[in-house]
Amino acid sequence: MRPAATTRINPPHAIGSVADATGNWVDTIAPGWLRPYLRLARLDRPIGSWLLLLPCWWSSALAAVAAHARSPSLWHIGLFFIGAFAMRGAGCTWNDIVDRDLDGSVERTRSRPIPSGQVSVAQAVLFLVLQALVGLAVLLNFNSFTIGLGIASLAIVMVYPFMKRITYWPQIVLGLAFSWGALMGWAAAFGRLDPPAILLYAGSISWVIGYDTIYAHQDRDDDALIGVKSTALLFGERTKPMLALFYGAAVILIGAAGYTADAGAVFALGLAGFAAHLGWQVVRLDISDPDNCLTLFKSDRDAGLILFAGLLLDAAVRRFF
Repeated sequence: MRPAATTRINPPHAIGSVADATGNWVDTIAPGWLRPYLRLARLDRPIGSWLLLLPCWWSSALAAVAAHARSPSLWHIGLFFIGAFAMRGAGCTWNDIVDRDLDGSVERTRSRPIPSGQVSVAQAVLFLVLQALVGLAVLLNFNSFTIGLGIASLAIVMVYPFMKRITYWPQIVLGLAFSWGALMGWAAAFGRLDPPAILLYAGSISWVIGYDTIYAHQDRDDDALIGVKSTALLFGERTKPMLALFYGAAVILIGAAGYTADAGAVFALGLAGFAAHLGWQVVRLDISDPDNCLTLFKSDRDAGLILFAGLLLDAAVRRFF
């Protein structure tokens, strides 16, 4: 028997914008027939694409620091931008296909295209394939090691939607997937993996666990009702100290990545700014306020850009010394 929550009637906006993504360019500019597909790809909420992209850019910039180059490859930076948006869209579409019944039980997600009837499962599968083909076209521009590494990430992406059904730690699996770019940028530059990339990957995983715990607090009541697990439910009132633990680990591991790549003082300043931003999130967090959780979650793009700027400037400045 399904929980009573599944019997709620979809709100009026279900046939239009998604509940937590109103007033965006998809709702106001995109053609009506295209909007459900853009929502499937989360192009009405690009924050997730940015969070997938940033570890790629970190890794490319870290590789430039290690190689004593003036900057990372702009070609790689552009490819990662396109690839991150395509593959995040594909991942979200896959997630919505798998979670279509669960999404219909949660207030924030029941207006998504599949549970609200805007897109059929068959149409979503076709759209998934098209996005994956774009991602493949991007991937084929890299060296063979990076191509293989990128294909390997698909195993994690495929299993992620099922993790919330069996463990309170689905955020770890999301971290493995969303941090994969921390390996890709280095591999694209050197055709191999080295300790700085592994440390960056581990640091990014800790970062993802932290910010996705904040995000999951938006749904914890509905999740508890329908039996879905998350670190938000696991940590509960202990969220702030656990967040400080994971964010602290992220800063230490990313700092170690920079140290082993021979990064300098400018990187250290960028890392300090990154750490300060994460600390601000911990202080400001109110797990009882979904709007607060969403705002802080979205602010992680700014945290990631601060770190990226530190890496870029470190490469540029140290080129002259």
